[in-house]
Amino acid sequence: MQTSRQTTTVLLLILCVFFWGSVFPVAKIILTDMSNVSLAILRFVISIAGLGIYCLITREKWPTLTIQHYLALTLLGIIGIGGFNMGLFSGLKTTTPTNGALIMALSPLTTTLLSALMAGKLPSLKQGISLLVSLLGVCIVITHGHLSQLVKLQINQGDLYIMAAMLTWCCYTLFSQRMMTVMSPIMFTLITMITGTLALLVICLTSQVSPIAEMLQLPAFSLILLLYISIFATVLGYLFWINGVKHLGAARTSVFYNLLPVFAALVSYLFGQPLTLDQILGMVVVLAGLSISKLNLNFLRQPQREI
Repeated sequence: MQTSRQTTTVLLLILCVFFWGSVFPVAKIILTDMSNVSLAILRFVISIAGLGIYCLITREKWPTLTIQHYLALTLLGIIGIGGFNMGLFSGLKTTTPTNGALIMALSPLTTTLLSALMAGKLPSLKQGISLLVSLLGVCIVITHGHLSQLVKLQINQGDLYIMAAMLTWCCYTLFSQRMMTVMSPIMFTLITMITGTLALLVICLTSQVSPIAEMLQLPAFSLILLLYISIFATVLGYLFWINGVKHLGAARTSVFYNLLPVFAALVSYLFGQPLTLDQILGMVVVLAGLSISKLNLNFLRQPQREI
């Protein structure tokens, strides 16, 4: 029974990371018919509805919070939902899905290093080497194999946007840990989605963008892709990830995030986006670098006590 449940958990995690990896090429397609602001808003309006229904079915209670809690949740929503998605979708306007996924693949390791620095500790040698090797792989991709461009700062603006998005996600992850001591992860996600979406609506008002009008004009295929991102890659993806953390633990679950650029590249290829030699080389180097920090991790054979 334990083995069967573990196998199911692993399969759901692989499916989760596939959903997340596919967001990059799928969003790239939608952005040809819709603005980045509208895509971010509609994604989370639909996701909030889906996650809200799930909470009602499971009878998840709204937490008792103070004004300070709501202020913190608002800030985290602005950073981790609004800021992250604006950076991600703005970047995908001018960079490739594979580039974006490779940059985002650095987020778990970057979060770990930032956490150590905030605690006044130096990262381990293994973590340092892992980050340097992974960064080398990303640099190979964003400079198209010409690392000399780093000196001249000739880097695609879209890659820079996604780097910024990656850093906002790391900050969201770091500062969310305290909040999840007073509420469930699902309610934390729902509330920050709401506050982040409200922040995006303010941007929408100032930029005179009309998400509803843009959605009504979407081709049928792009509309289906929008629903896919909102339901599968957001609501189901998050629920599958939480299930993995529950049964395998956070460290073992984070290993699966390494598959993100692989799935992004695969789906991009299926949608007709060719893979270049520098992207393949960069992906190999990034995956090698990410694996360094987990060389001693045997996540399938060692049983994990349930949380």
